[in-house]
Amino acid sequence: MAASQNFRDLQWVLQVIKSGNISLHSISFFLSQPSSGCHQETENSMNVNISKDNILCFSQLLTALATAKDSQESLRNLEFHFVEWEVQQLRNLGMLLENNLNIKQLVFRRNRLNAECLWELSEILKRNGVIKEIMFSESAIGAAGAGLVASALKVNDSLEELQIWEDSIGSKGAEELSKMIEVNSTLKLLTIFDSKSITATPLISAVLARNRTMEVHIWSGENGEKSSKVVEFVPENSTLRIYRLDISGACRVACALGWNSTVKSLDLTGVRLKSRWAKEFRFVLEQNHSLKEVTLSKTCLKDKGVVYVAAGLFKNQSLETLYLDGNWFTGIGVEHLLCPLSRFSALQYQANVTLKSVTFGGGRTKIGRDGLAAILQMLTTNQTVMRLGIQDDESLRQEDFVKIFRSLERNATLRHLSLQGCKGVGGELVLQTIMETLQVNPWIEDIDLSRTPLQNSGKTDGIYQKLGQNGRTEPEIDLLKDMPLTVPKSCRVFFCGQEYAGKTTLCNSISQNFSYSKLPYMDQVRTLVKPVEQAVRTAGMKVKTFKDEDTKISIWNLAGQHEFYSLHDLMFPGHGSPAFFLIVSSLFRKPTNRESKTSAEIEEDLQYWLRFIASNSRRAAQQCMLPNVTVVLTHYDKINQPSQEFQAAVNSIQRLRDKFQGFVDFYPTVFTVDARSSASVSKLTHHLRKTSKTILQRVPRVFELCNDLIQILSDWRSENYNKPAMKWKEFDELCQVKVPSLRIRSRHDNKDKVAMRRRAIANCLHHIGEVIYFNELGFLILDCEWFCGEVLGQLIRLDARKQSTTENGFISRKELEKILRGSLQSQIPGMGSKVFENLDASDLVRMMLKLELCYEQDPSDPNSLLLIPSILEEGRGRTQRWQLIAPDCIYAGRHLHCDDSSHMFLTPGFFPRLQVHLHNRIMGLKIHGATYSLEKYLILININGIHVRIELGGQLGHYIDILACSTKNLTETLRLFQQLIIPAIQGLCHGVTLHESIIRPESVRNLIPPRYRKAQFVPVQVLKEALLSVPAEGMYDYQHTWCSVSDSGRPILQAGFDFARDLLSDDDFREVLHRRYHDLYNLAVELQVSPEANPDGLDNPATAMEEQDKVEASFGGIAKGVEAVLQRLKIIEQEIRDLKQEIQGLRYYEHRLLLELHRKVNYLVNYNVQVEERKVPNMFYFVTTENYSRRLVTNIIPGMTALRLHMLCEFRREMHVVEDQVGCEMMQIDNRTVKILAPYMKKFMKLVTFALKIGAHLAAGMGQMIPDLSRAVAHLAEPSLMYGAAGAVAAGAVGAAAVSQVAGSSSRNKGRTLGGESSRDFQQDQRAAQQWIVDFLRDRRCSTGREIAEKFGLWRVRYRDSGQIAWICRNHMNTRSHEIIEVPL
Repeated sequence: MAASQNFRDLQWVLQVIKSGNISLHSISFFLSQPSSGCHQETENSMNVNISKDNILCFSQLLTALATAKDSQESLRNLEFHFVEWEVQQLRNLGMLLENNLNIKQLVFRRNRLNAECLWELSEILKRNGVIKEIMFSESAIGAAGAGLVASALKVNDSLEELQIWEDSIGSKGAEELSKMIEVNSTLKLLTIFDSKSITATPLISAVLARNRTMEVHIWSGENGEKSSKVVEFVPENSTLRIYRLDISGACRVACALGWNSTVKSLDLTGVRLKSRWAKEFRFVLEQNHSLKEVTLSKTCLKDKGVVYVAAGLFKNQSLETLYLDGNWFTGIGVEHLLCPLSRFSALQYQANVTLKSVTFGGGRTKIGRDGLAAILQMLTTNQTVMRLGIQDDESLRQEDFVKIFRSLERNATLRHLSLQGCKGVGGELVLQTIMETLQVNPWIEDIDLSRTPLQNSGKTDGIYQKLGQNGRTEPEIDLLKDMPLTVPKSCRVFFCGQEYAGKTTLCNSISQNFSYSKLPYMDQVRTLVKPVEQAVRTAGMKVKTFKDEDTKISIWNLAGQHEFYSLHDLMFPGHGSPAFFLIVSSLFRKPTNRESKTSAEIEEDLQYWLRFIASNSRRAAQQCMLPNVTVVLTHYDKINQPSQEFQAAVNSIQRLRDKFQGFVDFYPTVFTVDARSSASVSKLTHHLRKTSKTILQRVPRVFELCNDLIQILSDWRSENYNKPAMKWKEFDELCQVKVPSLRIRSRHDNKDKVAMRRRAIANCLHHIGEVIYFNELGFLILDCEWFCGEVLGQLIRLDARKQSTTENGFISRKELEKILRGSLQSQIPGMGSKVFENLDASDLVRMMLKLELCYEQDPSDPNSLLLIPSILEEGRGRTQRWQLIAPDCIYAGRHLHCDDSSHMFLTPGFFPRLQVHLHNRIMGLKIHGATYSLEKYLILININGIHVRIELGGQLGHYIDILACSTKNLTETLRLFQQLIIPAIQGLCHGVTLHESIIRPESVRNLIPPRYRKAQFVPVQVLKEALLSVPAEGMYDYQHTWCSVSDSGRPILQAGFDFARDLLSDDDFREVLHRRYHDLYNLAVELQVSPEANPDGLDNPATAMEEQDKVEASFGGIAKGVEAVLQRLKIIEQEIRDLKQEIQGLRYYEHRLLLELHRKVNYLVNYNVQVEERKVPNMFYFVTTENYSRRLVTNIIPGMTALRLHMLCEFRREMHVVEDQVGCEMMQIDNRTVKILAPYMKKFMKLVTFALKIGAHLAAGMGQMIPDLSRAVAHLAEPSLMYGAAGAVAAGAVGAAAVSQVAGSSSRNKGRTLGGESSRDFQQDQRAAQQWIVDFLRDRRCSTGREIAEKFGLWRVRYRDSGQIAWICRNHMNTRSHEIIEVPL
């Protein structure tokens, strides 16, 4: 019943469509049915059956659907089954599609369309803009229909899916569709089921060539075979899978892939390919940048095809995974395949660095001997492949797999190794080798041994267990901390001396005292060729090694030519290095004549090297011992009998020994030898042996591992063609394989810490002279002689005038590399041509840049010229003048000189390094318009209008002058000095202290020669302290006077003066004010001046100053532009305008504190007039004499000797030290004296250090100063703060300390002093001390007025106004006679 209700006639269908009672979404028409009717499948879908007799109803229904408004809104899908279309029916369909804009799908199943109907359908599709999907199933549209559909879709921009099932569109139809694909960009899905697979080729080629993101599925079933898929492309995962294609089709697809960017994974498994396809695929690999994975398994590729694939890998930079298993190639193919993944020289780059996974093998793949060699080479040198698969191999034997696993010991990148089905993976030897490899190599995460004899026998459990252990996180252990230490076994002897001193000849004679049997073969060969070298001057540094039992002695013959001096610093032994020095000097000027040297010349030779050793050893921080020095005088055989000149030379050496005591450890014996005679040098040889053993015992212990590594490195060199250097990566590999304590045990180990330990060992080897290693260079120099003599020697021997590409020190990179390459080609006996495989000239250029031996003129240009300071020419004879000449220019200069120039200097290597270092600093700041140029001893810099000259001067270079001509103000110019130039200089002269002085601006303006500037500078600290020594009102207008300079009566500079404010920067001047405020504030605290008594509110002037807006010192401000700098200068100028006002406040504050100080001093002097009625002076102090200087005693202890007691002049408000006072000597301090004077000394000395820090400005109202006492108390103050009348202040502070205690007790603290003691206790201590002085002077028979005047220069007087007693000096007796009355005893 229900079925009959659902099945209606066609009239009902027409009525429903016209009435719109049913909302239809889908209608399916079935024609050529036995009967007509309608079946409603769902509420929104309907099947309409039409018999042949009612064919007209079909057109009526289409017309009704086209005109019904309700159906136009709801209808979505139309399906037509068994329809034999006529043109009018298609027109009706076209009208329906034009009126209904919601129809998205058209399906034609087993329809028949003639050519006219297909054309009409094509026109409909051209006009339609809403249909998304069309499917033709078994509709026999053929090639013509496919062409018409294609022509329509070239215009249609809405269709997204096209499906043609069970048809035969042929190659012609496929070509037409491919042309459509080239134009149409909206089609998202193309499904073709054709009788021939050839249709797939043009379609997929077009999709790939036009980079269409179109999903493609192409099936075929040829000759009645079961249908199968031919091609599949899924854009969502960018995978192209080709199942079946002939060779021509495969080649066409390969061509389309060349510039494709949509395919990332290509799978051709099972497709039979030939070398013709591989040739096309080579260009795909070279051009394509999107392919990540390619699978060519079981494609029957032979050697020729694999060669093409390998050729493509050389240029490919995107492919990450390649499968080639199941093919038919041999070892030749394997060799070519792995060639782009291997390196055949240390200097060669790996061609392909993107491929991470490679798999090959199979029953028909014959790897063989050639293939095995290629695998081993790849595993040894490759740095990128993480997964390697060798599957189902039957050609490799057990010993071959042992070699493969041995090569993995040095491979740190491979993570996964698959050996599935390999017949040779079996046996105990293979198992043992795998376990040993995993012990050394923790980075392998997985080894697939399925279907191998090893797994089949159940022996792989231990392997997988070890793999798991390598993946665990091991607890960190500081291996170096517990590593045993031992005495080093190698010692270096540095032969220093001028050229022609006989160092090389002496070295050869010493070698003859060592047994030849103990020498290595290389040293024997080198010794045999030395007589040839003796005929000429030795060029460059030489290294010669001897064996003395278990001690290795290396003689480093430092080149005596002056051009090599700049490189000596690099070779100087570092902290704790076992080394000592032989200074060799000839007794004759040249070996060819008998013109003997004077003692002065010999002294000059030796003094240079002593200063060089002292300067560099002081630079090496925390020397564990002084450098050991032995002096050798050669050519002694030419002296017939000792002469007076020879004795003078001996005496001069003795003077040098005394002079450098404390700087070097001088061996007491001076060796005089004939360098040509081995017998003559036998004692010297014995001395070398003995001293070497002594040095090795005294220096710090080294890691025992270092001695082991020396042998390991020697073995490595013999195995690697005697290479002179090794890459850091090779050193890493060597440590991983040969040194268990430096091995990474787990892939989760902290690799940075292990690398740090390895660098520590390399540094240790460098310090003991076994290798040359500098951080961040990337390699170790193993042959020190080759590096010092050949490589560095080539740089020094460069003649800038002969090089066509050099200009004032500049040389092209190519020219420099050519010269250095020549040094690498030097034929050293025993060293083969394999040296080129290890170190290239470009490596040496990079090393020179790292060590700042040269710099690039333009770092952004890879072909930039290089400047080597060591080949610079001197600018002598050129007129020296400033390039900038303007009336408003200011001139400033700073003079930096060595603190102890008699013992140390700026070594010859210092200034070239400074030239490079400063350039790198300035270029790193990227200041627009900055220029930098050089001469031999000169640096010229121009930064934002500031022209700077940096000159090296003095004998052997013990000072540097920095001169500037600037359009900026003085402060901005000096900031450039203080923030850039001076820090760079000080950073390169470690251990050598430089003092800064101010050069007279007039001498800078005129650029007078350095010899005239010697008296034209004043130390910066001296000028600052001079400012502190004057009253406050005189600070701003303080002048420094310069003396005149003349040459043979010809005036060079007239005498003159400059204001201190014009010599110091605003920052320095403000620093002086800060110090004065700070010191005055501290004095106010000590004198207990209450804040209420300060009307200016200067509670804490130092704090108040700190809260002001200071100008921060930042060189970056210069780089930000002139406008920003000018803005900062406005702030500074405003502060300078306020300086006078600030100084006025300082003056008033200072005046008040001085009045308070003097009031309390006078109170102290007269507080107890009853004590002996002031029969002796009150204010006394002690000094001690040491090394012709006097030092103030601030604390006394029993047993002290050689003290002298002195007295101060007590005149009120002008207390001072008495000049030329004799004083009384104290032979020894006993316990009673200490008990009586200790409280007095403690309280009196409390403010001494503070008073010294205040500086000389407090002495303005306290009288004159004795210079000796100033030096006597200098040790109590900071050196930078001591100058002027500080001695008088210190002496005055002896009384001031007690004054503040007494006055403070009575006026403010109600019986308590600053120290917390009662006034009564203090008075008792004071009375005891005064009674002691009375008794002491009586014992010394110095109790009368005449005797006190003789000893202390003091007379007893009474003030006329107050009647108080005081002891004053003769000067006050004369100048203040109207205020006093002499009261003699």
